Amino acid sequence: MKYLPLIFLLALVAACNPSASTDKIDFSDEPVPELGLTEKQLHDKILGMLVGSAIGDAMGAPTEMWARDQIKLEYGFVESLDSMIREVSPEGIWIANLPAGGTTDDTRWKMLTAEFLLSQKSNQLDAKDFANHILKNYESYAKEFKEIEATDPEPFEAISLKLGWLQEWAKVSQPFIDDNLVGYADSLGKFYGGEMVCAGLLYAPALGSYFPGNPEKAYQEAYRLSLFDIGYAKDISALSAAMTAAGMKIDADSDDLLASLRLDPANYFESRLVGRTAHGILMNALAISADASKQDSLGNQLHPESKSLQFAFEQLDQRLQDMPFHAGEIWLQTLTAMIYTDFDFMGTLMFLVNYGRDNDTTAAIAGGILGAYYGFD
Repeated sequence: MKYLPLIFLLALVAACNPSASTDKIDFSDEPVPELGLTEKQLHDKILGMLVGSAIGDAMGAPTEMWARDQIKLEYGFVESLDSMIREVSPEGIWIANLPAGGTTDDTRWKMLTAEFLLSQKSNQLDAKDFANHILKNYESYAKEFKEIEATDPEPFEAISLKLGWLQEWAKVSQPFIDDNLVGYADSLGKFYGGEMVCAGLLYAPALGSYFPGNPEKAYQEAYRLSLFDIGYAKDISALSAAMTAAGMKIDADSDDLLASLRLDPANYFESRLVGRTAHGILMNALAISADASKQDSLGNQLHPESKSLQFAFEQLDQRLQDMPFHAGEIWLQTLTAMIYTDFDFMGTLMFLVNYGRDNDTTAAIAGGILGAYYGFD
């Protein structure tokens, strides 16, 4: 694990600053014994996770939470990055009318988590450190707000977006850090209204990339840090980390990605009367994809008028939750898109962005997983 903080730092620099170049850094081509990857391969896959997630986020950001008909009317069939003419929000874009490539909280969470990973000294991540990292970011925004001396509203509005982004997270982080079990349970039960939101899914692929080729360890550590998740959302977050780690193994293929989804370190399969909900979601994704492939003999599965694509969309419509950012809904759409396109990077993102709902989040999760799988190059 001694290699990872440096590799993460270099990947972080490259992801934050497109003009920065790490080409002159002498990455070794010798395999790192404990990882099975060379330094060059490891950097490529971590950067792939960060940038792949940002691409997915940027593709979905212009139409986040839109219905399919609205996306089609405004943008047609989305196949690339588009400018976003829309309002700002704490979870969305922070600058109005961004050009193509602008991102939302989905990318902010990958970056915040990568920064946290730089502070870790071992391969057992500290959940309190993570909560502290989030809380300190929130407190820095609060301090910035108090120090504003201007009278015009713009500076206050800009900092209010940052505060709003981490407000719910700070309420959960503080009692968790203080070992206040009653306060933590109460704040978690009220987190975004008590809905099973996709909290851990926003950052789990970044955690998974910290354990390349070791999906079970990635699951365990992501599960430990899923302190904002409720119920089986914890299992889903951990599985997305496991899937990311599985794809980073040398010579990994789609079977490795799917195999990681059957790991169960937390023993969810033993749940009495219920079983493992995340496994049921996987079975639904496999069934939708298999049935969709039978609908169009031409094999052009990503054409806007493809019967296969429309069938898959209609099947997902039948399984919608009340909230578009429900962890189960997000995970079903993400898995279906990856399986339907045989884990093709751009095909998966096009499927998710054109489907709609919380499409910047689904595309960012898939982009992170597949970015780590294929690598930045």
